[in-house]
Amino acid sequence: MQQLEYLQIDDWLRIFFGTTSPNFLIEAVFRSFFLYLVLIVSMRLMGKRMSNQLSRNEMAAMVSLAAAVGVPMLDAHRGLLASVAIAVVIVGIQQLIAYFAFRNEQFEKITQDTPTILVKNGVLQYPGLQETLVTRERLFAQLRSSSLEHLGQVKRLIMEANGKFTLIEEEKPRPGLPLHPMWDSKFVPQYSKTSGQSVCRKCGNAKQKSEEQDETCTNCGNQNWVGSLA
Repeated sequence: MQQLEYLQIDDWLRIFFGTTSPNFLIEAVFRSFFLYLVLIVSMRLMGKRMSNQLSRNEMAAMVSLAAAVGVPMLDAHRGLLASVAIAVVIVGIQQLIAYFAFRNEQFEKITQDTPTILVKNGVLQYPGLQETLVTRERLFAQLRSSSLEHLGQVKRLIMEANGKFTLIEEEKPRPGLPLHPMWDSKFVPQYSKTSGQSVCRKCGNAKQKSEEQDETCTNCGNQNWVGSLA
């Protein structure tokens, strides 16, 4: 707290250059260039997947590398070799994980996670949604972005281990739950309804219409049913 008494708000030399010599700007250019090369080489050694898609391990490796190079890039009192050593350790750990994951499927599941089915044969799989913490509306938005109109057009929607979605469409769509927001009725085109069939409003599970309006869905336990889209 005592040091704050000596700070001057108009001390522009300190504000722009800090407490180090202005000559450190030249050194900072070299440090930035050197550490940038360390990052590029490290990512290159960790394989092509780093430039394509990131798993949890790869994300952790990238964040660790960024943290390792950040301080010596700006601090004149920190040497560069410590960052190089950290980068070597991070690359080594990542390579070991990739090696054992390639040779052991169980180890791969533990370190990389496994795909999760979110939609199966036009029906939402709520255990998968709970596992991945994907909301129903986010899932519907993902399907709408693929120009789909209802769940009956979806054979499988899978969340991969890296968090991306893989969509497999039905060759012959079945009746399904509409994907449009229920509150935006004016936005919905005039689709043809399937005759004599309705679907669970919560998960899209289909049933034949019956006199029992409060019939319970066998998939999710919901009792609210809506007309399906063809």
